Formats: sequence, C-alpha cells, structure tokens
Amino acid sequence: MPEVTTPNGEITMAQRVEELRRKKAENALGGGQKRLDKQHAAGKLTARERIGALIDEGSFHERYAFATHRCTHFGMEGKQLPADGVVTGAGVVDGRLIHLASQDFTVAGGAAGEVHCDKIVEMMHASLSTGSPFVFINDSGGARIQEGIDSLAGYGRVFYHNTLLSGVVPQISLICGPCAGGAAYSPALTDFIIQTRHAQMFITGPGVIKKVTGEEVTADQLGGPEAHMHYSGVVHFVADDDNDAARICRKLLSFLPQNNTEDAPPLDADPHVEHDPELASIVPDNAKQGYDVRDVIRRVVDNADYLEIQTDWAPTISIGFARVMGRTVGVVANNPAHRAGVLDIDSSDKASRFIRFCNAFNIPIVTLVDVPGFMPGVEQEYGGIIRHGAKLLFTYSAATVPKITVILRKAYGGAYVAMASKDLGADAVAAWPSAEIAVMGAEGAVEVIFRKEILEADDPDAKRAELTKLYRETFSTPYVAAGRRMVDDIIDPGDTRRYIATALEIHHSKRDVRPAKKHGLMPL
Repeated sequence: MPEVTTPNGEITMAQRVEELRRKKAENALGGGQKRLDKQHAAGKLTARERIGALIDEGSFHERYAFATHRCTHFGMEGKQLPADGVVTGAGVVDGRLIHLASQDFTVAGGAAGEVHCDKIVEMMHASLSTGSPFVFINDSGGARIQEGIDSLAGYGRVFYHNTLLSGVVPQISLICGPCAGGAAYSPALTDFIIQTRHAQMFITGPGVIKKVTGEEVTADQLGGPEAHMHYSGVVHFVADDDNDAARICRKLLSFLPQNNTEDAPPLDADPHVEHDPELASIVPDNAKQGYDVRDVIRRVVDNADYLEIQTDWAPTISIGFARVMGRTVGVVANNPAHRAGVLDIDSSDKASRFIRFCNAFNIPIVTLVDVPGFMPGVEQEYGGIIRHGAKLLFTYSAATVPKITVILRKAYGGAYVAMASKDLGADAVAAWPSAEIAVMGAEGAVEVIFRKEILEADDPDAKRAELTKLYRETFSTPYVAAGRRMVDDIIDPGDTRRYIATALEIHHSKRDVRPAKKHGLMPL
C-alpha cells in the first residue's frame, strides 16, 4: 500500500488500519511459521486451531491479543511474545456462551508468566460475571522461569479463581501437550479433564524422579493418559487427538447447565417409555454371574446415549451423563462386570465427586444398584476404606437434587445404605423382583446366625443348604424392604425407563430445606 499522509504530514486512518491488520496477522502466526509447522508435525493443533475446533464457526471474540509481558531479566527485555503465549476470549458452543484460554506452545513453549496468567484470570472473571462455562486448553512447559516469583504468583491467582468458579460455573480442562509442575494443579481444580494421547501431566518429571528416588520412568509412563485413566484417576476422558478432545468437550457441555442457577438445557427428548422386555434378560438369574450394567443404562436413557466418565478407573462403578425424556441426569451404577460391582476406595471417591458435581449444578441423580458390599482386605482398611466409603454416604445425604434409585439385584450391608438408599434421602426407590436386600448374602449370613446348628447337624452341607434357602426366601427379597417402606415399589424390569421418567417428572420441582450452615465437613 503506497504511503499516504494528510496535508499536515500525519499518518492516515488507512495506514493505521493496515498496521493493525499486520499486527493481527503476526499474532495469528504465534511463534512463527516454523514453530507452527513443528506443532503440526507433532500431531498437534495450534492454540487458535484448537479454539476453532471447539467453538461454533466464526463465533470467537478474542480479548487481550496485544497484552505484553513486562519482564526485563535474562534477555526478556524487548522480547516479543505474541499474545504473551495464551489466546483468550469468548465463543459459542451450540449457541451457548463459553469463555476460554488456549496456551500457545509455539510462543516460548507456552510458558506462563505474570501477564499470561492474568489473561486467564480475566476470562475466569468473565465466566463468573456472565454465568458461562470456562474452558482451559493446556499446552505449556510450565512457569516462565525468567519471571521468577511473578510467574508463581500468577499461577496462584489462577488456582484461587479456579476455586472461586467451583460450583458456580462448569470448568473443563483440555490437556493437549505438556502440563508439568504446579501447572497441573489448575486442571485438578476443574470439574473435568480431557487428555489427549500426545499429552503428559505430572508434578515432577522423570529426570527429577530418577535423581531423587532412583526410579526410571518415561514421561508417558509417568503422566500419559493411560497412567491417569487407569491408575491415578486424575483424568475423566482420553482423546485420540486435539480434534477428538474438542468433540468430547462439546458433547460434555451439551449435558451441562451454563451455571448453578440454571438447569441443563433439554435436548432431543425420546418420548418412548413403552415396556422393554429385553431388560429382564440382561441381568442373569445367577447372582454370582456378572454382566455389564452399561447395557441396562443404555436401555433406560434417551436414544441409548450415555457419556461415561472415567471409564477405565475404578470400573466397579460406572458414572456418566445421559438424558431421560430430554432432561440431563447423572447416572451412578455398580458394574458387576468388574469384581462383582464391589465398592472400594477408588470407586467410592469416583462416585462421591460426581454426585457433588451433579448436586452443585442441579442435575438429578439416577442410581442403579447391584452391590455385594464394601471391598474387604488389609490393603483397603489401611488405605482408609472407612473414610473413603463415608464420602459416598456424605455426598448422597448432602445432595438435594432429585435422587431416583433402582435396585437391580444385590444390595447388601453398608453398601446398600451407601448406594442412595431411602434412608440417605432418595426420593423414589424401586426394586426389581430379583433384588436381594439384606445385611449380607445368604451364604455368609447362615454361617453367622446358624453356625451351631450347622456344626451339630448330621449332614452339615445339607443343613447349610436348607438354612441358606430359608434365609434367602425370608430376607434376600425386595418384599421385606417394601414392607418397611424402604422400597416404594417393586417393578417389572421392562418398566424401568417409565418408572425413572415418571419419578423425575414428579420430583422435578423438589425443594429440600436443610439446616443453615456454612458447609458440611466431608470425610477426606
């Protein structure tokens, strides 16, 4: 463009606009074309491409694109870092507002400094003030060392605001690259973490671990998605790549309300509530035979659409989001396909955290019960099964959203109580005719109650079988519990979807008045 000036020699508006376009184009290139190419060669999208994959086309409203660091130490004076290494702004997902921050690894490795963190905090403020979800896309080498304690203080402000947002607006973290050191605590403070197979997340890296403990481990073994999905339980979803992470995030957001004052938006209501004879055949008649409870879940929710969370961690319990008659529900279900669906330390933690999320965001909870008890063993006792199991009791008791429970088969002992029993405030409890509601299984019970009779019998095995049958017929049925009003109704398995849909409709306007207090004290 030819240089044009006013008669007084001043720069024209056209020149200023051209300069603006040039600066924006430079910002869009992040760390430059070579680094963008390197990012793509690693199988990763750029910070801006990730935003584009997540939000509705053309809806991104960027903020603070020209923010600049003020560090003068260690060669940083005058150094240009486009957008200071993080792209921030607002966008729309399926027509609904979100605020987001996307770290740019092509700019100084996405390292977080003072201004970088303050940009993220500004988006958190915007989420609070507008009542919209906050999404943080992580791809960073950690704190910007040149800025010293200023970078640490910046991360501190991020953590503080993660806590302010907690329970007010949904927070989702996408881990699309490295997320190491203190930086990993921000995702841990959010509601859901989606990690790609290209990413690693840990507090101390392999080099430090080898120096301090002598253990040798790769970055992927230490903090890859398989490590966190199978062992630590830190992540909730594993994505194949950045595009898949964006897809999962969009799907997850579709089930969630904008904030804690709203309900999740109704969507794609499936009006079908007719009798389903196939349900009765999923659960085996043999109480010792396993089955996958997710087959039951998919037959009672809309369009068989079940978004399971933490699929491979603590698999004895299944949690996730679904819809019934178009309304979002949180599902908690024992899964006998894994160790008979027993409750242990990890499954108790998994379920209790999910229940707290659902309660915070007005999402009714549907609980499907088939549980033989809490996991026995020295390791579980030393690991604190008492306090971990108590979390489940606490969170179900504290939840004031509609709670619908269906007992499919076994419901024994303290685990029966813990799985949203009537005495923990369940609003509607139904049982299948196959339900066995008792202090313990018949085999174990007769060994305690009739030990003397069995020992003194001429044929102990026959006596044991006789007494086991008597106990099962007396207590291992839903009818005793129904007689005590601990079960509202005993239903044909084929009518489970209709029962849940009706109960949710009845209790949709539920109001639960609790004692005034700052907050309860959940076991840790």
